[in-house]
Amino acid sequence: SILKVSNTDYTISKTYSISCSNTIVSSGGSFEMGFFSPGNSQNTYLGIWYKKISVKTVVWVANREIPLVNSSGILTVIDPGILALVNGTGSVIWSPNMTGSTRDPVAQLMESGILVVRDSNDQSGHFLWQSFDYPCDTLLPGMKLGKNFVTGLERHLSSWKSSDDPAPGEFTYWCDPQGYPQNILNYGSVEVFRTGPWNGIGFSGTPIVKPNPYYTYGLVFSNTVFGWR
Repeated sequence: SILKVSNTDYTISKTYSISCSNTIVSSGGSFEMGFFSPGNSQNTYLGIWYKKISVKTVVWVANREIPLVNSSGILTVIDPGILALVNGTGSVIWSPNMTGSTRDPVAQLMESGILVVRDSNDQSGHFLWQSFDYPCDTLLPGMKLGKNFVTGLERHLSSWKSSDDPAPGEFTYWCDPQGYPQNILNYGSVEVFRTGPWNGIGFSGTPIVKPNPYYTYGLVFSNTVFGWR
């Protein structure tokens, strides 16, 4: 779809940054992005959460393993065109690994909950980077789990270490492309659950999800990509 020109309500650009004192909200108000401290932690993280529910439920965290030790972080665009999370001493502690380059990038929080980086003048829908390629512990509509055989990118879910620490924990949920594809839940290196092979309708070892008006799911398996969506 064609993207509309963004405004500072939901876009990070060279002229608009976010710090611990402000946030951005998606165009329809479903998601919000900003800084937060989980549970009893004194550390600060950049994350995305649901906007319209009373309990803050974080669905994605940028700097899972490199927290800010105080509230002096800022998400901004720095030269020569890099989206960067910068700490109080000016060091970049997180930056997306973009597939292309531009001198004028913008980061936009979409109504689906995805954070994308694109050229400010590109209205084609082409993204230089997107957060859905790097899921944390939550699978949102539009996300995929699986592996791109060309780029090597693998998407999987991983639990938080604890309610105070969003770093990757012991549990991972991933798609196994070996043989008949299926999803597997691991605790460390120990397999604790598998869905059973995909049979064309659903996973044979789990109840079939009945059709509903809210979401659909399926499996994509080719020479270039494998995944569940």
